[in-house]
Amino acid sequence: MKICIAGGTGFVGKSLVPLLLSEGHQVIIIGRRHPQNSDKHPNITVLSADTTQPGIWQKALQDVDAVINLAGASIFNRWTESYKQKLHDSRIQTTRHIVEGLRGSACATLISASAVGFYGDRRDDILDEAEPGGHDFLARLSHDWESEALKAGSIGIRTSVCRFGVILGRDGGALEQMVRPFKLFAGGPMGSGQQWFSWIHMSDLTAGIRFILRDSTLSGPVNLCAPNPVRNKELAGILGQVMKRPAFFPAPAFALKLVLGEFASSLLASQRVIPSVLLRHGFRFTFPNMEAALKDLIVKN
Repeated sequence: MKICIAGGTGFVGKSLVPLLLSEGHQVIIIGRRHPQNSDKHPNITVLSADTTQPGIWQKALQDVDAVINLAGASIFNRWTESYKQKLHDSRIQTTRHIVEGLRGSACATLISASAVGFYGDRRDDILDEAEPGGHDFLARLSHDWESEALKAGSIGIRTSVCRFGVILGRDGGALEQMVRPFKLFAGGPMGSGQQWFSWIHMSDLTAGIRFILRDSTLSGPVNLCAPNPVRNKELAGILGQVMKRPAFFPAPAFALKLVLGEFASSLLASQRVIPSVLLRHGFRFTFPNMEAALKDLIVKN
């Protein structure tokens, strides 16, 4: 297949691209950065572009079998009003321009990223794909993001919106932030520690995207998260065990809000998300449990 990946130079793209190449696919990467060693592979084409703006990069979408949209600025930042606008534009504008670029194309599939933040803060509710969205900033952002992607259905393109759990992978992302206080012997739960944490190992996330790509019956919302979410207190305990560090230094909610501002709300929100669609379609997770995932990522790293 010929597959275009918007945002293919980011955290997920760095793991997904090699997987697709290993299967013999042709990959077009669209992003602001130029990935290392990409010129050395005959099946990679790299287009440097600002996808929040329309441009000639959209023409590349006309001659592909599938598009995977991973574009979006990281939420791991203090949410000033200007940064919230950046979060919005990098997701909404990019997705809108992708769908516009797909009009009249032969593309059969659009897989577009979203996040479990779609559900908002839901305490102990069990959340599958049929549950409604929340009302906070991340929930509204995810709703609008998905709405733009799903417009591709009106032009005959099978569209899946993937609600990512917190992605645990090597060399960046959430795990890099999570282990820092533990390395300093100051790790522990955040806030009350009772909030649910929905997560996914990077290898399961990339395998899940590949699974959706192959299964032509899959469309609409898909929760891409492990089937066993954990409470934040349990997460801290497992992380401490794996790293052989104490895990009893809590980060109080007020302190997180003081340091991180509105972004802290996303760390304190409770989302107990279940990947019902993937499980129903027969997807098998390599890392369904947190302890095995952390041992793979930290002990083997």
